[in-house]
Amino acid sequence: SFTDSPVTLKILQNWVPRVSHYFDKEHYTYVGHQIVIQESIEHFGAVVWPGALALSQYLESNQEQFNLKDKKVLEIGAGTGLVSIVACILGAYVTATDLPEVLENLSFNISRNTQNMNTHKPEVRKLVWGEGLNENFPVSTYHFDFILATDVVYHHTALDPLLATMEYFCKPGTVLLWANKFRFSTDYEFLEKLCNIFNTTILAEFPESNVKLLKATVREN
Repeated sequence: SFTDSPVTLKILQNWVPRVSHYFDKEHYTYVGHQIVIQESIEHFGAVVWPGALALSQYLESNQEQFNLKDKKVLEIGAGTGLVSIVACILGAYVTATDLPEVLENLSFNISRNTQNMNTHKPEVRKLVWGEGLNENFPVSTYHFDFILATDVVYHHTALDPLLATMEYFCKPGTVLLWANKFRFSTDYEFLEKLCNIFNTTILAEFPESNVKLLKATVREN
């Protein structure tokens, strides 16, 4: 059910590694801005994964196709916040969400990298996949133009709640952009489920890093 063949890309090494004996700060450059990310080894969500680099790079290079200016953007599983920061630089109203234990580092990175910019102030919110969606993000108030998700699918048990969360936020007119490193059979099984629910296209593949970038939209009857 895939249409155009995906573009094949490399993840560009557009960050400046810091010589350091422990996880310190990584410096990236996207959309003409230097972004400094503090990582943490305590949490999965606090490391920059390849999917985040792939999506950041893609958004930077395809601003006409995916114009984020003044659009409402939700990132689920925002992790270190890199993708949300890039979306913010591109002019979006960003809501970055993740698990409670990741929020402190996420908020720190987002506020540090966006505070002096003339952009919409991003919001950081707790979102546990599949839990309290109606209460915390009522449909009457929250409508997003874009849902961004990177490396949210790996060897974990929350895949069904993740899919339910994507379904909840993906309304007619919403575009879901999901970039993921494909390592396990569960990754492909999740992709299959996604294709059963949404109109799904592979936009880009990054073969060296096993990352695929997909676009999904609601099937309108």
